[in-house]
Amino acid sequence: MARGGDRDFVGYGANPPNPNWPNPNGSGSNGARLALNFVINFEEGSEPSIGDGESATETGLTESGIADFAPGQRDLGGESMFEYGSRVGFWRLFRLFQERGLPVTIFACALAIERNPAAAQAIRDANWDICCHGWRWIEHWKLSPETEREHIRKAVASLERTLGKRPEGWYCRYAPSENTRRLLVEEGGFLYDSDAYNDELPYWTKVDGKDHLIVPYTLTNNDLKFAKGNFATGEDFFSFCKDAFDVLYHEGAMHPKMMSVGLHMRLVGHPARAAALARFLDYVGGFPDVWICGRADIARHWRDHHPAPTPAGAS
Repeated sequence: MARGGDRDFVGYGANPPNPNWPNPNGSGSNGARLALNFVINFEEGSEPSIGDGESATETGLTESGIADFAPGQRDLGGESMFEYGSRVGFWRLFRLFQERGLPVTIFACALAIERNPAAAQAIRDANWDICCHGWRWIEHWKLSPETEREHIRKAVASLERTLGKRPEGWYCRYAPSENTRRLLVEEGGFLYDSDAYNDELPYWTKVDGKDHLIVPYTLTNNDLKFAKGNFATGEDFFSFCKDAFDVLYHEGAMHPKMMSVGLHMRLVGHPARAAALARFLDYVGGFPDVWICGRADIARHWRDHHPAPTPAGAS
């Protein structure tokens, strides 16, 4: 049996569709071998903190985790590490991509963007792709449906104010609740969500009888492995991403896919790690037949070239 409840263990199987990616810098008439998307997670300022009413300082994906703080006691070191991402890391990453003229998707936590107007203006001026990363960088699976609905509404309204346009995609912190996708469809206006890690191509699903597009994300080609202890040096990050790219580029001669690279300003925004990112950007820039793009670009292409399947018997 292929399914377990609402889970799909088969997907596209041995014969994935040819996405026919655009190939703006291609070497021939065929589509690109690979759609490559870089994501900058803008979370700093939206994380749980005592100042915002939570019971502890968030230290996720930082160099912290050494000290033992009492409940309700602020971890000023952990707070400072988040501030580095917003104050310094963002601008280093911004320069790396702008100098190369490369597009970026911002996974934008709405409150974090509100708290850094200069970065918000830079994102607007660069016309970067916007995917909503929630109102706060919190665990959505812990929210009631009513609270989650309000968080989605507040996030969309906030990003429209700060960035001048509504987000076209959605991605929670790590995992959605069982209500998230239904609430996104209820809210309306989203091209896709990325709350999935189960494929290297977009795919359609049904939500309350409506077609809904998934553009899967990755925690694999992701700098969070610095914080988890999997990566020790920039060379680790560069080599890992390079190997992933090389395999997908080779396979793309027959079966083109997409590749996401996840970045965090408080991690890869530090100089030694940013050097590895710069090397990877320059490496992939030397290949033809690669479409470097935003996630909304991928979603629109899939919608236009691979529309949701029509049910059997429908006219």
